Amino acid sequence: MIVLRILLGRILSLVPLLLGVTLFVFVVMRFSPVDQAVAALGDTNPTDAQLEQFRRENGLLDPWPVQYGRFIWQLLHGDFGNSVITKQPVGATITTALPLTVQLTLMGLVIAIVLGLLFGIISALYRDRWPDQLIRVVSLAGVAAPAFWIALLLVQWLAVGQGLFPTSGYVSPQDSLGGWLNSMTLPAVALALPVAAQLTRIIRTSMVEELDKDYVRTARGGGLPPVVVVGRNVLRNALVNPLTVLGLRVGYLLGGAVVIETMFALPGMGQNMIQAVGDGDTAKVQGFVITIAFMFVLVNLIVDILSVIVDPRLRSHS
Repeated sequence: MIVLRILLGRILSLVPLLLGVTLFVFVVMRFSPVDQAVAALGDTNPTDAQLEQFRRENGLLDPWPVQYGRFIWQLLHGDFGNSVITKQPVGATITTALPLTVQLTLMGLVIAIVLGLLFGIISALYRDRWPDQLIRVVSLAGVAAPAFWIALLLVQWLAVGQGLFPTSGYVSPQDSLGGWLNSMTLPAVALALPVAAQLTRIIRTSMVEELDKDYVRTARGGGLPPVVVVGRNVLRNALVNPLTVLGLRVGYLLGGAVVIETMFALPGMGQNMIQAVGDGDTAKVQGFVITIAFMFVLVNLIVDILSVIVDPRLRSHS
């Protein structure tokens, strides 16, 4: 019941946040120098009268509050509007592109968590010795390196140099599971390494703090094996802070996917968004940005709930 109450409170607190996101996106797009009428009719050399008619038919001349109210009403009904270029529903494009972005983000997240846990634990257990020093230097370099730069190095080394992976393109898992893994590995690794480096440093710090506490010394003094002490107590307590930070890192993964998808020619949300920006397709850009923002909010809600489940102390403060 406590978890359900906290869940309900978190969901209610997200309502104004989501409204703020939609308002921000709406206002930014209205300040865009792109004229939707020109973007839609530009290839036909329209007259001023035709441009004016397009604006009137599509409600572009209505007051902003009216346009925003109509925009929210459409969103509540799952309608992102129609592309001004293709005249196709934006929701259909999102439905097609979103699964690939989710695949890339989840694959990058799994890689980041596995590497972060592995090297964070090793670094903490070998504190101030050469494995710790080496991991700290490498993780610092990983934090400083942007995902697109890592992607370039991986393509140069593993794709062009060794020929182990394709440089671009996407294979659906329905067509070939092996081909899908082959096409997604380099993008996912490039996306994951900066996050893995950050998690490594956070997990190492949390583990070191827990290992210095009295209950660990008592458990070790009582003869409990180190594996039991670390696995049963230290690791669980040390993962509370990294779990909280992980929600923000997922936002980084979603944002990084925009660049990585473009570099590897993956037909996900990122590549479609870049193309929509180039075409001046305001409806598509709005739909993509709001979808990614909603995903980020949803992930952080899930992380909040997991944090409450893992750390009972948070329940007493919620």
